[in-house]
Amino acid sequence: MKGRSRVSASGTTAAGQVEHMLRQVTPGRYDAYEALLRALADPATGQVWMLLWHGQAGSPDAQYGNIEVDGFNYAPCVTSAQELSASGWTRATEVVSGLGAARALYPDHYGIWLNPHAPGGGVGVPWLDLRRIATGLDRQPAGPLRLSEPAIEIPQFYALLTQNAHRTPAVRSLRRAWVQPALGAPYLAIGLDVYDTSGPAVDSVRAMMQQSIAAVPDGLPVSTVAMADDHDPVAMWLRANSRPFYDREAHAAPAAPVAGYGYPPPQATY
Repeated sequence: MKGRSRVSASGTTAAGQVEHMLRQVTPGRYDAYEALLRALADPATGQVWMLLWHGQAGSPDAQYGNIEVDGFNYAPCVTSAQELSASGWTRATEVVSGLGAARALYPDHYGIWLNPHAPGGGVGVPWLDLRRIATGLDRQPAGPLRLSEPAIEIPQFYALLTQNAHRTPAVRSLRRAWVQPALGAPYLAIGLDVYDTSGPAVDSVRAMMQQSIAAVPDGLPVSTVAMADDHDPVAMWLRANSRPFYDREAHAAPAAPVAGYGYPPPQATY
């Protein structure tokens, strides 16, 4: 993996905040893990020392190291100059912001592994959580996610949504999932598969959802996800496990299941 998005290596307070949050993370403590992600995402606190396997910081041949855990790839890093010394790493490093590392690594499905030399092996942040850091933590649900077919019966909403979708030429098909984040309330996700992503088409799909949402019972959160998003775990699950409840072309079939949907087993993540 190429090292990108460098920042200066100044300031111990920033590293201290990440390290403080890192010490709070234990299996099942999703609140502590989420606080760690926020520290990494904060430009004032999020700073890591990426371990370079080849090259020097900023050079064209700079290449991050790689750790593979349960089939998932991570770039190892440390959280301070003190941890770097403790790690015994003798090759070059590159100091980057957590946000910069996230933007550089998640598109290639790489996470980061914080302080792999530490007792207990450190903490892995999978690529899906780097995506959340890169795009905004509050814009994506906290994982790992539990996804299933919706059990709630809301035929009026589905009927109205199907009717409105048929009148919206940009819509190819619609799918649905029940999403239970690690933190926060569960919600109904509607997967939107569209022919056209131009401004007018997007506006027409948004209007379709606004016209249909009136049939949703009070208190039921509903969100949408673009089926074309190759990095969204809900879209990944929908493509692998669900059939459209509305299909303009009426011949869609589900893809082969994909284990994990980007998240490693919990014991490898936290």
